[in-house]
Amino acid sequence: MSEHVVGYDGMWMPPGEDPRAFDVPEGELANIRGYLTNYRLTLGLKCEGLNPEQLARRSVPPSTMSLLGLVRHMAAVEHHWFQRTLQGHHDVQHPFWSTGDSDFDFNGAVAEDAVVTEAFEAWREQIALADKWLDALATDLGAIVRTPRGQEVSVRDVLVHMVEEYARHCGHADLLRECVDGRTGQ
Repeated sequence: MSEHVVGYDGMWMPPGEDPRAFDVPEGELANIRGYLTNYRLTLGLKCEGLNPEQLARRSVPPSTMSLLGLVRHMAAVEHHWFQRTLQGHHDVQHPFWSTGDSDFDFNGAVAEDAVVTEAFEAWREQIALADKWLDALATDLGAIVRTPRGQEVSVRDVLVHMVEEYARHCGHADLLRECVDGRTGQ
């Protein structure tokens, strides 16, 4: 049986071209942000070079999950936790939400250029807004905030949850990308 190696000795890209940083930053917030940034970049990398049909492809029926759906989902997740929960903007609707379809972020991920453009623009916008808030963070990570449903959580819990959310979905993205074109690694 032959070894399954694609790309650059099983890596996603040539050494030296990886935009992610793997040094361990000093301080808890910097460390959490480092992981969050790397996972955001990883999701983007898993989507690079694909056309709308490939991005919208659902590879494990009956699941609605696709790479495009993951990008839309993460735009909504970024918005929910950073805008609505951490900043208290409870009255602002998150992107890709439909009261009639709780899975709209995935169900609406169709193979159209405009849908792809909207998804990536919304995701990048939510990341920029979150990073702007994090850059100005002047509170203790143990500070308590209320979710839109009234639950109390610490800022730390939200940030760690975001790392967890990306880690889980980057695992999905690995498998989805491999089903699209066989590309694996990193």
